[in-house]
Amino acid sequence: MKKAAIIGLGNIAPMHIKSLEAIGVEITAVCDNSEERAGALNCPFFTDYNEMLSAGGFDVLHICLPHYLHAPVAVAALEKGIHVLCEKPMATTIADAEKMIEASKKSGAFLGVVFQNRYSTGAALIKEALQSGELGEVLGGWLRVTWFRDASYYAESDWRGKWATEGGGVLINQSIHTFDMMNYFLGNPTDISASIANRAHPTIEVEDVAEGIITYGNAKISFFVNTYHPYDAPASIEIICKNGRATLIGEDATITLSNGTKKTAGADTEAQRQFGMKSYWGVSHVKQIQAFYNAISENRQPSPSGEEALLTQRLINGIYESAKAHLS
Repeated sequence: MKKAAIIGLGNIAPMHIKSLEAIGVEITAVCDNSEERAGALNCPFFTDYNEMLSAGGFDVLHICLPHYLHAPVAVAALEKGIHVLCEKPMATTIADAEKMIEASKKSGAFLGVVFQNRYSTGAALIKEALQSGELGEVLGGWLRVTWFRDASYYAESDWRGKWATEGGGVLINQSIHTFDMMNYFLGNPTDISASIANRAHPTIEVEDVAEGIITYGNAKISFFVNTYHPYDAPASIEIICKNGRATLIGEDATITLSNGTKKTAGADTEAQRQFGMKSYWGVSHVKQIQAFYNAISENRQPSPSGEEALLTQRLINGIYESAKAHLS
């Protein structure tokens, strides 16, 4: 059985810890700049990731760090032949994301990126309906993510709300999972036209709203995302096709065909019981982490791999580029 290390013990790390415990993977090292957090787990702890990588004793590194640290830490681990599972976003720039992929190719160590929503039962239903041709040609659609983040959220961590360290705002952080889902369903975009702004958060540098159109072949997908909604509304996707439509609202998916047939999928209650987690978000994390370790054992690329995640990185960065071009 493979052994794991975790770097970064902030908000998302407990999900990795619980997932590893659920699938029986031993955590043999952790790293964090806080000795108090690093020492809370019953295993060797480090405050310098280079020291942890040199000490070794693990096969997989889980990266749960601020965005700007993903690439340098991933490259350092991959160069030592350590497999890497990195939280989203893959990086803050295309160049850094490509460095991660290149390091993986050179060493032969696998690189995976956490987009756990791909592992939900709703995502599986929509993916199959699109791939099988049941829904027919994609005509268009939309995605929406309208959440709430106040000033205290950005004040909690000094890396949030800054271009240099977060890489952006609502696009690269809160709504990236939903953009990844659209890429997962429809493939590689052929064109992007977008605008961004900061309308309600004067203490941050980055955008708190974005809107635009992403073109996939002949289909145009409109989007609207922000972090000044009164509450965290369920992230939503609708894909309109020749033979019907697919909707994903939170974890609930519905396929409605023109002939009146309807298919639905929601929470994976069986997996919730199996892993002892109530949240679909948590269950999907376990599913992806388990699939990552299975891929390593079978010597095949994980899903999503670095190359797959790069497509989503290109989409997010492409939206920023389009928005900036419209301002010039």
